Amino acid sequence: MLLPAKAEVARHLRRHRVWERAMLASPDDRRVRATFEDSGYTLCVLMGKRCAREAADAAERYLRTNLGTYLREQGAVRPHVGALARRGRGAAPDRGPAEERWSAAERRAPQEPRPAADRRSRAGA
Repeated sequence: MLLPAKAEVARHLRRHRVWERAMLASPDDRRVRATFEDSGYTLCVLMGKRCAREAADAAERYLRTNLGTYLREQGAVRPHVGALARRGRGAAPDRGPAEERWSAAERRAPQEPRPAADRRSRAGA
């Protein structure tokens, strides 16, 4: 998940709050309302939310926490399923799938290729 720089989020959140106050002060002004809605849309895009209120809340949480905590709160960081199955007493260290394939190939005994004449004689028999 890509997240914007905290400075950008802070700048857009401040802008959104300023236009929110302006819109509450003069709700009949269409220019103020349009700019407020634009600032909310920008926050939605930055934070990956569908609602401006959710985006503002997510921006505040993002600015107040570190990246790991924020991602855990959002449910973006999930442990690898295979790593959970190997946990426990005496568990082997975590290895990636490429290492597992390589170690399985290493355990197999090397096979020598059969000569072509030997293959033909067995096929005809």
